[in-house]
Amino acid sequence: MKVALVTGASRGLGAAIARRLGADGWAVAVNYRSDSGGAAQVVEEIRTAGGRAESFAADVTDEAGTAELAAQVAERLGPIDALVLNATGPQPEAPVAEVTWQAYLDQLTFFVKSPTLLVQACLPSWQARGGGRVIQIGSDIVDRALPLTSAYTAAKGAQQALTRLWARELGPHGVTVNLVAPGWIPVERHAGLEVADYLTQVPLGRMGTPEDVAGMVAYLASDQAAFVTAQHITVNGGHT
Repeated sequence: MKVALVTGASRGLGAAIARRLGADGWAVAVNYRSDSGGAAQVVEEIRTAGGRAESFAADVTDEAGTAELAAQVAERLGPIDALVLNATGPQPEAPVAEVTWQAYLDQLTFFVKSPTLLVQACLPSWQARGGGRVIQIGSDIVDRALPLTSAYTAAKGAQQALTRLWARELGPHGVTVNLVAPGWIPVERHAGLEVADYLTQVPLGRMGTPEDVAGMVAYLASDQAAFVTAQHITVNGGHT
């Protein structure tokens, strides 16, 4: 049974991705930082559906924490075959006249530092076994150029660029690297926000669901996507 590590998987997109991979036969490492209850629920849902899953507490922006996370997953489930980089933090808005360098660093920590640390933690095993999958969860905000999101958009743009670079660098080791860029997919943290104006701009005429994103991740993790790498795939109903 292949093993997938999904970061930030106690709720939202990460939880949906973890459930889908579990349904597809993956052993799923459900990572969380503080929401142990949410992670436990996701694990229980996967097990109830007949899958295999374990929860793993770790701060994936921490050097020692990421190395320990990879080691624990290998010990309890087996070596990581697919790395789904979903974890995120707060995304405060600020006009360019007020945005701080620390705001940029905070976003880069989640979308450049954390992915780098996790890939580094998995790479020796992938090199030894001749393959692996990296699936980054990006954002279509890079294409939208939305005002007040300088720090978040810059970090997501960097994440997108690294996807292409890593695909070329790691391809000779059999590692594919792709990025799924969702549009606005309402999850728990968006409760109460109005969607009507956004919806008028979506050609397919509906809001996306976490399961829409999970389906694309599942494809990229599957054997059917063995020759797909360096790709930036947008899941937003044609909004961009």
